[in-house]
Amino acid sequence: MSNHQRLDDGMRWRIVGRLEAGQSHVQICIEFNLTPSVVCNLWKQFQDTGSIERKPGQCRPRATTATEDRYLSIIARRNRGATASQLSCDLYAATGTRVSGVTVSKRLHETGLFARRRAVCVPLTSTNRRVRLAWRRQHRHWSMDQWATVLFTD
Repeated sequence: MSNHQRLDDGMRWRIVGRLEAGQSHVQICIEFNLTPSVVCNLWKQFQDTGSIERKPGQCRPRATTATEDRYLSIIARRNRGATASQLSCDLYAATGTRVSGVTVSKRLHETGLFARRRAVCVPLTSTNRRVRLAWRRQHRHWSMDQWATVLFTD
């Protein structure tokens, strides 16, 4: 199991049940694909408190509020070409909250906005389109053997 995934309550109770039944920590670690510290800490918590519930507020507090996240999303949509660090400066100017560009990109990912590069494509003129269409019509009945001798290059 990944280090960043949290155990759900069902899995926590299964682990505690197996520990109470006498199964060793090593066997449980192998079976559930966990590190020994996770199983040990869960067992200590159960012995101390009698509960397996996560304590509230154990994770790092968010740098931005929900309102600031919405603001970032709005200004990113208005200015599609802005970088994450520019959006960070805009957020600081508007709200006084200082966050890094990485935090801004994470918040935008949460709302479904991702960085994209524009694809470079050559615009086709009407003459070029006409020539390509004529070429396709001329070669549409070629067999696989005829196409095998063709080498496409730029």
